Amino acid sequence: MPQTRVAVVGSANMDLVAMAPDLPRPGETMLGTDFVMVPGGKGANQAVAAARAGAASTFLGAIGSDAFGVTLKARIGAAGVDTAHLRVVYGTSGVALVMVNAAGENAILVTPGANDALTGLTEEELDSVRRADVLVAQLEIPVETVTQAAVAARAAGTRVVLNAAPARQLPDELLAAVDLLVVNEREAQALTGHGRERPEALLDLTPRAVLTLGGEGAWYGDRDGTAVHVPAVRVEVVDSTAAGDAFTAALAVGWGEGRDVVDAVRWAAAAGAACVRRLGASVALPQRAEIDQLYAPA
Repeated sequence: MPQTRVAVVGSANMDLVAMAPDLPRPGETMLGTDFVMVPGGKGANQAVAAARAGAASTFLGAIGSDAFGVTLKARIGAAGVDTAHLRVVYGTSGVALVMVNAAGENAILVTPGANDALTGLTEEELDSVRRADVLVAQLEIPVETVTQAAVAARAAGTRVVLNAAPARQLPDELLAAVDLLVVNEREAQALTGHGRERPEALLDLTPRAVLTLGGEGAWYGDRDGTAVHVPAVRVEVVDSTAAGDAFTAALAVGWGEGRDVVDAVRWAAAAGAACVRRLGASVALPQRAEIDQLYAPA
């Protein structure tokens, strides 16, 4: 079977991750237990996760001219991702300050840096989107750029998977180009005013949708009448920071490889579970063998 081609348009950040028994409250200083500095950002995470899940992964993003940018490009490329279209812009790279408690819950503050400079894609960059089997995008870069990529992908017959995070209202032109929408409950609330009590409201926006529910699994529905709850895979949680990125990337890879969407969601659930067992976003993103080990077909 030929390798699935996944193009990811999105953000790249350096993640500064600290662990502590609890998350500090405003005005509180707390001693942590562990610290790691790893490449992150939803775009870079999903590009790396797609490569590790078995895809030929291409990343379109922007990094700064600082030391973080040098490290980001080297580490993303070392993960097997094509970085030929990773722009370097003058200034700082994106940075995420991540705090994780003993239960694996996190609080994240992101400064976009170079990610805000990813305004408009060149024809060469758009060609890499058109050649892909699946385009994956998120909302940590200008939404106009996401829309441009999605419209180009749709016109070329490339499937479009949108992880609508962080939560924001979406232009009609973007929604019209999306084949599969992936959101968590907070994002679903922002888009439709509903969460798990009425996930089918997402289908007013796109023909297929996944609502992720953390430790309770995920809901998948489509306009053909399918509505399925996929349970989570039970593992010991260390850090949930990149679980959604591992899930989204594996979903895109599995669907691109020809799995039906529900089975791709089950495989994605295994990827999310494999990810939470380690600390640090890009470090934790699982290899294909780890996903297969946890995958439980219906």
